[in-house]
Amino acid sequence: MLKRSIRPIEKNDFYKELLSFAVPIGLQNLLVALIGASDALMLGRLTQDAVSAVSLANQIAFIMNLFSGAVVGGGGALLAQYWGKGDRIMVKNLFCMLMKWAFGISFVFSMLALFTPEILMRIYTPDAALIEIGASYLRAVGISYLFSGITQCYYLMMKLEGKATRSVLISVVTLITDVVLDFFLIYGIAGVPKLGANGSAYSTVAVELVALIWCIAQSHRGESIRPDMQGFRWFSADVTKDLFKIALPMLGSSLAWGFGFSMHSLIMGHLGSDATAAASIASVAQELITCICKGISAGAGIMLGKLLGQRLFDKAREYGRKFCHISFWTGGIHMALLCILGPVVTEFFTLSETAKHYLVIMLIFSAFYVFAYSVNTVIVCGIFPAGGDARYDAVSVFFATWCFALPLALLGTFVFNWPVIVVYILMCADEIVKLPWLYPRYKKYLWLKNLTREEHSGIAEAE
Repeated sequence: MLKRSIRPIEKNDFYKELLSFAVPIGLQNLLVALIGASDALMLGRLTQDAVSAVSLANQIAFIMNLFSGAVVGGGGALLAQYWGKGDRIMVKNLFCMLMKWAFGISFVFSMLALFTPEILMRIYTPDAALIEIGASYLRAVGISYLFSGITQCYYLMMKLEGKATRSVLISVVTLITDVVLDFFLIYGIAGVPKLGANGSAYSTVAVELVALIWCIAQSHRGESIRPDMQGFRWFSADVTKDLFKIALPMLGSSLAWGFGFSMHSLIMGHLGSDATAAASIASVAQELITCICKGISAGAGIMLGKLLGQRLFDKAREYGRKFCHISFWTGGIHMALLCILGPVVTEFFTLSETAKHYLVIMLIFSAFYVFAYSVNTVIVCGIFPAGGDARYDAVSVFFATWCFALPLALLGTFVFNWPVIVVYILMCADEIVKLPWLYPRYKKYLWLKNLTREEHSGIAEAE
């Protein structure tokens, strides 16, 4: 019979293992968010148009990351279970498969940014000044897309091997490098040409390249899993099918959520530069605050995946219950942090009085948003995919975002001319709408599955 609580020793082991994942992964997410925040801060002190244009241009990288994130996320669920099973050959082969997919996705978006930047910018804004700044930024930053997808695959492997602190170290160095380069390239300090928004793009290219080279070097140290030619040549139709059973629903969910989130920029872009700047800064604040829940979500996926790979279903069920409780506490912490830090944020940006007014109200509503986002992230993006239940996320995003939040926001913007703040609250209400349906889905335990195959990975099909 399943016991209602984890024994004290097991409970300590649970929190010790969770912290070993959540702290470094959360820190890495924080550092990545700080890179975006530092770019926004420095550009925000340059001109309001610069921060608005770069925010819109970065929607292209955001959409690219939805595709690569679905592949890496789906692969991560399989990797965790095969790692728990002890099949290092399959882990290495899957790692190589993910790298090929990630590079292919990055290549497509890199070419779009390099050769059709004006077309991409016109999707988000009719403002000629923003299009000019954003298109120039995309031409400069596009090459960095080729590096970022592969780097995410290496970060995933580091987390799986229990070496997440290495990815944190890499992120610390890239953050420092980005801030220093931004300072010189954006403002033209010490005789360096003043490049404005393009300076931020060039610093992004530099830090992404540094991160990739460092990841490759780290993978060749010790007994780390590293790609090889055999792995790149390896192919298994069955395992590929397993990957896409998880990755495709995750991709559907990511695209539904991500295009919805990208529509936020389109809506704000059509409401004017003041609305765009305020919403961009509110988004940065949300990214900084929610790093904790992302770390816990990633830790939940890895910990549960390893247990399910070993067929320890009772223990996985009990761990899932603990993660549900933790998700609500995390949401409360995020809510409190935003209430404390939100008023401080407005003092760091050069904004018009209207944009400042928008920003204050947006940050107040964001406190409720980050609570719901935290709970949804831990359960839907951490617990569910660990056992292959990735479909629910896509369904919930479709109804909450595309059948409720976005239609109202679009009608308010283009038909009824509602106030900016009303439109903003409506378009960000999707995470809150999802909450009532979440726990009933969890209690069905559709996520409590072993996804590995019994046949040895070495007897795989070859191309």
